[in-house]
Amino acid sequence: MPFKSQAQRRKFAELLVTGKISNETFEEWNRSTGAAKLPERVKPKGKAKSKTKKKTKSKAKSKRKTK
Repeated sequence: MPFKSQAQRRKFAELLVTGKISNETFEEWNRSTGAAKLPERVKPKGKAKSKTKKKTKSKAKSKRKTK
């Protein structure tokens, strides 16, 4: 799986130095990324807006029949 951002690459390098991941794991991710130019950070996608419209109640009042 390739890196998605420069920040992610730095985090993996830090984990490699502290010994939390193996060198093979880091190199695998680095190889799959290649020489691609990565953004500094990746922003999360926004929530999708619902396509259905909310039904609103009619403002017209019904007339009551009186005897």
